[in-house]
Amino acid sequence: MAEGALKLGSVIVDDEDIYWTEGRPEEGGRTVVVRCTSGGRIEDVTPEGTNVRSRVHEYGGGAYTVSRGTVYYTEFADQRLYRLAPGRTPEPLTPPGDCFHADCAIDSRRQRIVCVREDHGVAGREAVNALVAVPLDGASGAGAVLASGHDFYSTPRVSPDGSQLSWLAWRHPQMPWDGTELWVGDISSTGALEHHRQVAGSERESIFQPGWSPDGALYFVSDRTGWWNIYRLKGGVVEAVHPMAAEFGRAQWQLGSCTWASAGSSRLVVTYALGGRWRLATFDLRTGRFRDVPTEIEPADSVAATETCAALIGGSATRPDSVLRIDLTTGAADTIRASSAESIRESEVSAPEAIEFPDAGGTTAHAFYYRPHNPQFVAPPAERPPLIVVAHGGPTAATYARLSLDVQYWTSRGFAVADVNYGGSAGYGRAYRERLRGQWGIVDVADCANAASYLVATGRADPDRLIIRGRSAGGYTTLAALTRPGTAFRTGTSYYGIGDLELLARETHKFESRYLDGLVGPYPEARDVYRARSPLHLIDRLESPLLLFQGLQDPVVPPNQARMMAAAARAKGLPVALMTFDGEQHGFRRAETIARCLEVELFFYGAVLGFTPAGARPVVEIENLESWRARTSRAGHGPSARDARA
Repeated sequence: MAEGALKLGSVIVDDEDIYWTEGRPEEGGRTVVVRCTSGGRIEDVTPEGTNVRSRVHEYGGGAYTVSRGTVYYTEFADQRLYRLAPGRTPEPLTPPGDCFHADCAIDSRRQRIVCVREDHGVAGREAVNALVAVPLDGASGAGAVLASGHDFYSTPRVSPDGSQLSWLAWRHPQMPWDGTELWVGDISSTGALEHHRQVAGSERESIFQPGWSPDGALYFVSDRTGWWNIYRLKGGVVEAVHPMAAEFGRAQWQLGSCTWASAGSSRLVVTYALGGRWRLATFDLRTGRFRDVPTEIEPADSVAATETCAALIGGSATRPDSVLRIDLTTGAADTIRASSAESIRESEVSAPEAIEFPDAGGTTAHAFYYRPHNPQFVAPPAERPPLIVVAHGGPTAATYARLSLDVQYWTSRGFAVADVNYGGSAGYGRAYRERLRGQWGIVDVADCANAASYLVATGRADPDRLIIRGRSAGGYTTLAALTRPGTAFRTGTSYYGIGDLELLARETHKFESRYLDGLVGPYPEARDVYRARSPLHLIDRLESPLLLFQGLQDPVVPPNQARMMAAAARAKGLPVALMTFDGEQHGFRRAETIARCLEVELFFYGAVLGFTPAGARPVVEIENLESWRARTSRAGHGPSARDARA
């Protein structure tokens, strides 16, 4: 779960070599660029001590690129761009300062990098984003500004002949999955952009991953029909490539995510979601033939290609995420690097079951259900399992059916898990995403509660042992569910979750500073709604034990949110534990943090539900536990004898 679980991402094919990034928990979570050579040798490219990670939009992504064996990357410590030529040491291309860099494209004709720059140099002012050009010799300092004026930029890409640049831009309060603009500019003889023109997109049309094919056509993903489908712009005309009621795009939380790549001059490799599951396919640009690649692999958010193979991150329900080379004809998958060094037998894995259940409005919501499973143990014959309902982060993100060691940790210990794609999740079309518009804290909570009710009604969960947990926005959903009347959750765990929406609106970083306009309402005009949906202001409704985890360097959800929730639960006499971690940000990366949290979480559930977990009991203080036990036992609401035997 911790030391053996690499975070793989950002696959790039350079000539015959395949590159990717590895986040390594056992090395403090640092990210390394790794290469598999044409001869099959796997080696670290970036030297020891480097950390290839961008802070643009705080969620980063797009932290490196490669051209002819030279790697260009953003160093996390100072956010400067560096060049790393073969056999050399890293050389900085940008000066020290308060600028973050990401999402680089090489302009080889002019020997420069075009990238997104986020300038935090003026105290008290919102960061300024722009597209800049940085010479590959680092000669001009911070680089020349090519495009500015929008609040956000992403995906600058240079046409094959070097004559044009395409990019995405958008403004507050839009998020990239709400509405973006696709722009194209001509690159003049001086390297400046001229004749800027918007070719697609609007406040109500989300564009994702524009890029150029070898023949000079501009391809992009748009949800103009309600589904993220692939389009191309050629000769000034926009046309759909292969219309489907499926998603060929993803919510752009991180820069550099991709769902398609050119496989030679006449074929695209594409990934798409249908019914919440991602698939791999090819599209022949000459014949128009769309063909699924016969593979069980479910692609993640990074794909590259050669003429015959796809290079991607992917996994399956029984196979951990890996860097893979997949033959586009046969579907045969060659594993280059697995995310986990541990060998997990298929017989030990709880496989996901896609379930659909009605929501409060009569439409359908989605989840993956995992039965408790461990070949070495069997539950008592009539025993229904305790259920953990997982609310994913985002909230405009999604959970997937690929093997999750986090889920298997719980199912191997006797818990059932419902991993919920509540209304607002990506992967089911724009209308499903927009179910959450103005309804955050309502629709997501209802869908998580309805998932639990559905599984109880179908005999797959114990109504007296329902748990909810989540990270970030999922942490908010957890806290909102525990403070909402009528939900049956007995306890919950929030990882860096949001307790006060009003504080979040005032204190969070630029990328999400207006996100709540669409999820809740404009602030401060809708202040009453913010307070009405903030768990911290509803603490009088909280009746369940609460566990909180928080990174102390979190720039997205400030640590005071967790402290205030813990103080409120403590004052109410409820069992509560708060664990904070110095050096951790938004999303835990260190092996010792990941392991510690899981051990404490299991212990906490045992303590409040009345069972003793197998293995060592980690030392953690649960405030108010004994007094709460005595109080609930007298009232007849404490852990039952059956719970104690479980």
